[in-house]
Amino acid sequence: MLNIRALTFNLLQERCYVAWSEAGRCVIADPGCDGPAELQALTDLLAQEGLRPEAILLTHGHFDHISGVKALQDRFGGIPVYMHPADEVVLGYSAEMAGRLGLTPPAVDFKWTPVQDGQVLEVAGMTWEVIATPGHTPGGVCWLAREAGVMLTGDTLFAGSIGRTDFLYSEYDDEIRSIMEKLILLDPDIRILPGHGPTSTIGHERTHNPFLEPFNEPEETPDPDLEPVVIDPHLI
Repeated sequence: MLNIRALTFNLLQERCYVAWSEAGRCVIADPGCDGPAELQALTDLLAQEGLRPEAILLTHGHFDHISGVKALQDRFGGIPVYMHPADEVVLGYSAEMAGRLGLTPPAVDFKWTPVQDGQVLEVAGMTWEVIATPGHTPGGVCWLAREAGVMLTGDTLFAGSIGRTDFLYSEYDDEIRSIMEKLILLDPDIRILPGHGPTSTIGHERTHNPFLEPFNEPEETPDPDLEPVVIDPHLI
């Protein structure tokens, strides 16, 4: 059974996820914790659940998703950070983006390991599939736990919306292709956990997301046989 807890961080209300299926082992996705208090909130959650992170998964390199990466990597013995290499350029202007909002620039001198589209990552007793979804950023990815029916979509696909493409290195056409050719074709009952805002499902976004019109298709019946996933109730 896959367990997922979420914390909301920084001025942009970014969603950081902690996922685990085995006692004592977990991964952290998009630790955007800004400052000591938010970092402490994350480490308190790990202690409460008796978890030690074995990896950090990044959906993309924008500052609000990476603010806590360096501190966590240092604290937990240099755990690997997985990111698509096309987002290295995004790290390069994180300080500028943060500065525009009056926020402290994130440390970007952490070590990271490149991932590619279609790669399967086995970590902390879990299996995550990498789905490259360029658009919001050139190296944006979604992390799919297929057996559990859960996908971390970062800022590619939201409940009722899609990621912004008015940033440097963003591209609207790539964003739409990523969603329509890779995400919307997945099982309708896969629950999406976005980088901001509430959760949803592929089926709901396929039929109701106004940014995907006129591509919306009829509702489909969810598969009842997927492995159960426990998600913090405040996410629903």
